[in-house]
Amino acid sequence: MAEYDLVGIGNALVDVAAHVEDAFLAAQGLAKGSMSLVDAAQSRALYDRMPPGIESSGGSCGNTMAGFASLGGKGAYIGKVKDDQLGAVFRHDLRSIGVDFPTPAAAHGAATGSCLVLVTPDAERTMCTYLGAASELSPGDVEADVIERTRVVYMEGYLFDPPAAQRAFVKAADLAHAAGRKVAITLSDGFCVDRHRTAFRALVEDHTDILFANEDEILSLYQVDEFDAALQLARGHCEIACLTRSEKGSVILSGDEVHVIDAVKVDRVVDTTGAGDQYAAGFLYGYTQGMDLATSGRIASIAAAEIVSHNGARPEADLAKLVAEALP
Repeated sequence: MAEYDLVGIGNALVDVAAHVEDAFLAAQGLAKGSMSLVDAAQSRALYDRMPPGIESSGGSCGNTMAGFASLGGKGAYIGKVKDDQLGAVFRHDLRSIGVDFPTPAAAHGAATGSCLVLVTPDAERTMCTYLGAASELSPGDVEADVIERTRVVYMEGYLFDPPAAQRAFVKAADLAHAAGRKVAITLSDGFCVDRHRTAFRALVEDHTDILFANEDEILSLYQVDEFDAALQLARGHCEIACLTRSEKGSVILSGDEVHVIDAVKVDRVVDTTGAGDQYAAGFLYGYTQGMDLATSGRIASIAAAEIVSHNGARPEADLAKLVAEALP
């Protein structure tokens, strides 16, 4: 019997989110809506130029695990931090919300990573990420005992840049499938897909049961111009594909099943940071609790709507209560 509903593998980062104007992005030479990898010096320089922001433990997968815990799921997290102040904060935050974090902190090497999130008035987010210790995650950090005790292993595409992390993904997927578990992957970012398209395709086609991608990411993965064309390609390469389309909602595919899930309306979109992370949290919660795909999709939309209604990438409301009120 599985001890965990979900084990997430991702970049263990501390998020710093601040609101800026489009002109700020232009002045820094940043492509709006992108995720750029920066070194420690670049991260410090940009941080010094940013207006005051909100600092919190984050990373895409960490945010998903926070939402999953808020819904009532039992989870664990695999990610690399250093034995430093930010690493201790990250570990404490995860454990305080009920997520186990068995990965030991590194005594040497790069500092704990961070992600600078720049939110423009249209609620679009542009991210500059210093991976730090997170980039040093290797197959040796993926413990078979943890993987074998979960229903689903969930891995974030943002972690896919370092070759050692790519090998860790394959190891985790192989361990999960050998134990009869499912593997879920989020593509995370179209620019990330552009950098590693061939490797991502192999990961999706050979190791993935549940795929999460937004419209830009799935178009990039298959190098097509039309969503319907990408949809058909995704259908043939994994058991379940969850494709999000912002205010258009999402489409969930599984074999001959097609579920079009409406987006939950919000009074005002404040910040889209973490919307995809919480969508994944909601869907995976429903899925691991044995709910059907359509219901899991509705939970995903509820979680995503909560997160875009305020600043920050982690839920402020009790997601379990929101779901209980919304679903019969």
